[in-house]
Amino acid sequence: MLDARKLRLLRDLAHHGTIAAVADALSYTPSAVSQQLAALEREAGVPLLERSGRRVTLTPAGAVLVEHTEVVLAALEQADAALAATRTGLVGPLRIGAFPTAVRTLLPAALVALGRDHPGLELRVIELDPVAAPAMLRTGQLDVALVHDYDYVPIEPDPALATEPLIEETMYLASTEALTEALTEASTEAGNDAILSVRHAPWITGTPGTLCHTVALRVCQAGGFTPRVRHHADDFITVLTLVAAGQGVALVPQLAATNPPPGVTLIPLATRRRTRVAYRRGARQHPAVAACVAAVHASAASYLT
Repeated sequence: MLDARKLRLLRDLAHHGTIAAVADALSYTPSAVSQQLAALEREAGVPLLERSGRRVTLTPAGAVLVEHTEVVLAALEQADAALAATRTGLVGPLRIGAFPTAVRTLLPAALVALGRDHPGLELRVIELDPVAAPAMLRTGQLDVALVHDYDYVPIEPDPALATEPLIEETMYLASTEALTEALTEASTEAGNDAILSVRHAPWITGTPGTLCHTVALRVCQAGGFTPRVRHHADDFITVLTLVAAGQGVALVPQLAATNPPPGVTLIPLATRRRTRVAYRRGARQHPAVAACVAAVHASAASYLT
């Protein structure tokens, strides 16, 4: 009988690419991960990994087993959800991951509702970039996460996770009146013409590696130029403050654009940001996950109306 814990390690290796990365994500030692994977190979009776120096890749048998592992793990999540449904009341930790603007806007009302309706839940919030959420969901560090993607940076499907739509936002070009005076029709119409009109301006983007940084690059590249980045900032309040100070232009989503500083002009673009609720496949019917998802949906509906 194959061990589910070892199967999970093989699945994580397929995602992370190296034994060292798997060990780091799970707070194991690389040797411990290697030993468990070697034991799984003995249980399977066929080679699952090909080793070339420090690199490890899956054999065809290993790839097949990973596919079945996703089914096995989803079934275990369903079993856990069914057991939880037999208990009276919701108790224990509920770990929620969300990006900064969601923590400030969508999440507070949901947390209040969950605390009121299910006082036995231990609500734990982790603020993070959506790039980090899938790995934390897979390893069980999170139960629910709010993630987002953009027209130019779509989410890659993850067989271990399931998602459902939450909200869709307009993206804005944040500039100053002095800069936007040079714009013609682009300053009042949605579209990438507004982006092209500020191609020579300095830019404020997120830290390299974040989705906010990637989408700024992609939007500008779609307009035919590479932005001249002057500042990196991940908090949109900071971004808008820098824009107001004449330090550059930036892309800002609707949730972060409700109260811009004086002097900041917001030009709607055709680009959209879509936020989704994510959880491990098979976990949707877990009472705590279901309650959290319902509370987040209710909060989002009331916030945007």
